[in-house]
Amino acid sequence: MSVDKVFATPADAVADIPDGSSLAVGGFGLAGIPWFLIGALLEQGARDLTVVSNNCGVDGAGLGLLLEQGRISRVVASYVGENKEFARQYLAGELTVELTPQGTLAERLRAGGAGIGAFFTPTGVGTLVSEGGLPWRYAPDGSVAVASEPKEVRTIQGREMVLEEAIVTDVALVRAAVADRAGNCVFHAAARNFNPVAAMAGRLTIVEAERVVEVGALDPDAVHLPGVFVQRVVPLTPEQAERKSIEKRTTRPRPVPSPEA
Repeated sequence: MSVDKVFATPADAVADIPDGSSLAVGGFGLAGIPWFLIGALLEQGARDLTVVSNNCGVDGAGLGLLLEQGRISRVVASYVGENKEFARQYLAGELTVELTPQGTLAERLRAGGAGIGAFFTPTGVGTLVSEGGLPWRYAPDGSVAVASEPKEVRTIQGREMVLEEAIVTDVALVRAAVADRAGNCVFHAAARNFNPVAAMAGRLTIVEAERVVEVGALDPDAVHLPGVFVQRVVPLTPEQAERKSIEKRTTRPRPVPSPEA
C-alpha cells in the first residue's frame, strides 16, 4: 500500500510552520511559484522567516506579499528583480540579503538535497563573492552593518575555485503541474526552474499541484521529482490551477500588410 501524502487545503498543509522557519521556495519571478501555499502562509501568520528563492516575488504578488507585511527577515537570492519594496527594505537596513550567483544558488539547493555539505565552483572567484565584503545588511545611515566573510579558494585541476556551502531549509514550498498521491511530481516547461532543487532542499516539502493523480498513473521516466523528497501534496481546484501570471508583458504592434500583399 502506498503512502498517501495529500492534504485537503493549502491552509492545512502550512498550519504547523512556526516563526523563525527557513523556507526554500520554487519559481522564477512569478513563473511556477506556489501561489496558494504562499497565500496560506500569509494568512497563517508565521514571522521572522528566512527565504531562499531565486528572487522575492514582485510588489503585490508572490513572496512580495510576505515581504510587504514584514514577515521575512532574511533572503538568500540571486537578484532583487522587479520588487521595489525588496530593494527599499534592503537599502534601508530592514532586511538581510545574501546575494548569490544564480547557478551557484541552484547547486547549493541541489547539494543540500543530495546530502553534499559543500562544493567548489569557479563562479565568483576574484570577486566579492569569494573575497568577502558583499553587503548583507545596511545600517540606517547607509553604511554596511553586516558583510559577507571571505570563502576558501583552492586550485583544482589548474583552476581557482571557491567553496560554497549547501543549503538545507526547514520547509520547501513548490508548484507542480502534476503530482501523484505519493508525491512524485512533473513540472511544466519553464515552471520547472527552481522547483525541483527547492523541493530537494526542504526537510519538509509541500507541493501544490495543478492536478493530482493516483499512484502508478505517471510514467516513471516522466517524473522530474521523486516522491521521496515530498511530504505533503495539496491538490488545486481547476480555477486555482489557472492562476499563472508574468512580471511584465512586452509586445510590439503587428505589421500592417501592404495593399499589394
